[in-house]
Amino acid sequence: MNHLETSFAGRNNWYRYVIMILAIFAATNTVGAIPLLISIALRAGKDPSVINSLAGNSNDLSVLGLDPNVYLIVMIFPFLIGLAAYIFLLKPLNGKTFKQTVSGIGKFRWKRLFVSAIIWIIFSVIYLFASIKIDPGNYSLLNTSKTLIPLIIISVLLIPFQAAWEEIIFRGYLMQGFTVLLKNRWSPVIITSVLFALMHIINPEVKEYGFWKMMPQYLLFGLIFALMTVMDDGVEAAIGAHAANNAFLSVMLTSKSSVLQTPSVYEQHHYNPGIEFLAMLVMGILILVVMKYLFKWGKWSFVAGKVIPPATNIQTP
Repeated sequence: MNHLETSFAGRNNWYRYVIMILAIFAATNTVGAIPLLISIALRAGKDPSVINSLAGNSNDLSVLGLDPNVYLIVMIFPFLIGLAAYIFLLKPLNGKTFKQTVSGIGKFRWKRLFVSAIIWIIFSVIYLFASIKIDPGNYSLLNTSKTLIPLIIISVLLIPFQAAWEEIIFRGYLMQGFTVLLKNRWSPVIITSVLFALMHIINPEVKEYGFWKMMPQYLLFGLIFALMTVMDDGVEAAIGAHAANNAFLSVMLTSKSSVLQTPSVYEQHHYNPGIEFLAMLVMGILILVVMKYLFKWGKWSFVAGKVIPPATNIQTP
């Protein structure tokens, strides 16, 4: 039984999915927001104008004067709470185990996660240094100090939880939900990719460069990770690649409009959404081809196939 056939286990009434998503986002924006609220309260106690600054631009947390590493922890904490809420609610709400929503073989494949992370980092390193070679004026060395050590530790230990939250919710839980509804693979791939892109609509890059310039890139990311999930029969490879992408950017590259404002090694001065989209398209295709070979995936046409509910499956009301 593979990842999407597993969708039909448990309780899959549409309202259960709505309740789950609402509950997760409620948890991330209440309990998950506590460190941020504490930071705002402490800063506002010294400088009340901080409240007006945040009211004008809620995405600009630089006014809080947080240490960059503390800032990164504050940004990631809501995802930890969201993931915990999902795990806590999944069994009573949907009658499923956590493993059923992450893998079609019933166990978490750590090797898949680490291998995909390594592949993504290798391609990212190649692309970054090729970009610096081609356009050196667009990059400057920002940080080579010892402050990179705690940044690396925090990025490696915590960012995977942020990536896991997004992948498990979109490529695990929601992809399975849409599979129950539509009974094919390609529709859930497209729908969850669109929803994934729209979730990033409040990112500062969207405000800086515009909706129509940035959404194609987020949609492309979603499609790459969705294809990994379907072809690899689980979300482990997608989590690894997603975590590697975000951790690499956190440590190696930042820009004034980046959602991750970290003291990284390099700073990019001008971000060109069109060029970055084309680069990610090429890189994504190459990574998928490499993974297909290493993980011995089947034919790509598998994504276009129907999903037939197991004959022995019993839905619990």
